[in-house]
Amino acid sequence: MMDEQRFGEVRATVERWVTGPGERWAERIEETGEVPEAVWSELGELGFLRLAAPVEYGGQGLGFTQWMELMEVFSRSHGSLRMIVHVVNGIWRSMDGHASDEQRKRFVVPAVLGEIKIAFALTEPGNGTGADITASVVREGDTYRLSGSKHLITFGMRCDYYLLAARVAGSTGHEGTVALLVPRDAPGVSAEDTSRTMGVTGTDHASIVFDRTPVPVDHRLGEEGQGLEVFLGGFLTPSRISVAMSCVGLAQRAQQLAVDYARSRVTFGKSLTERQAIQFMLAENAADIEAARQLVLHAARRFEEGADDASLQSSMAKMHAVTMLTTVTDKALQVHGGLGYWKSQKIERVYRDARAQRFEEGPNEVQKAVVFRELLRQAGTTVTAGGTR
Repeated sequence: MMDEQRFGEVRATVERWVTGPGERWAERIEETGEVPEAVWSELGELGFLRLAAPVEYGGQGLGFTQWMELMEVFSRSHGSLRMIVHVVNGIWRSMDGHASDEQRKRFVVPAVLGEIKIAFALTEPGNGTGADITASVVREGDTYRLSGSKHLITFGMRCDYYLLAARVAGSTGHEGTVALLVPRDAPGVSAEDTSRTMGVTGTDHASIVFDRTPVPVDHRLGEEGQGLEVFLGGFLTPSRISVAMSCVGLAQRAQQLAVDYARSRVTFGKSLTERQAIQFMLAENAADIEAARQLVLHAARRFEEGADDASLQSSMAKMHAVTMLTTVTDKALQVHGGLGYWKSQKIERVYRDARAQRFEEGPNEVQKAVVFRELLRQAGTTVTAGGTR
């Protein structure tokens, strides 16, 4: 964990960048619809893409709770900028727990240092997530032949490798799942750019098809049967906490815009801040944001401590924070009145970006299922296909 004095300096640097260069990049991204490679280079040179990684990997060694406090700041910026720092500062964690020493040198450390880009490839068209994957591999000597498809893959067009979940052909459930690092330029890989989205403008997304793509067996993290552990254990819990904190940061941005507008807007000789209806909206927003922030920080501390309820806390935090963000951004837009509907207003972009948080790392329906399952586990009850026992 970084000492508090140094952490304060880093936080101040991040805040200056978000309100200065970050805002200028946000305007350019919205105008062009693209995130230029120069953004990645700048974030890397500033050290913002290796904040959460261990010092021995070239990272800055932030504790997870400290990292979440910075994630809150980054999330006040453009959705695509937040997405970059969120993914890159987290994906090393997913690989590290199952990587061999050679894989750590070949993939984990280069990812931390920004020498390679790795995209997280779990979601498939027509399937859910987790054990419901059908992309499959057949082993031929020291090579897997990968067939199947993935979609909604963030950075799927610009990455160097896909960190991909598949299963050994013929296996079911968690058994036989594998986590593979698949080269983006490997034979049999076909990627389609699907980046036109409602919000988070400029973040590239891809739909990918694999046709007997050769993947060296030494690109497998962990053993056969441990694939979902790499994805669900090493990445999902901290990532859900990070997305929850992203909701807090973006809600704070919406609140700031609403307060600033209410102070400057005058109707019938009075500013909106003198209208009780507006006062109540902003007061409710402030309380909702702070409640969500404290729940997320609690989840972050539980994960950092290695607590048994970290998964439960992460889903509760994400579930609550997403609901809060929906409410806060709606009220913030309402404060702006009809003008808030126009793209000339920053609240319009914030409102669109906020919608993405509702499905990132699982919608609230999934979070509720996780919370319920964990509650029953704590009570010594088992969830079965037909109910509980």
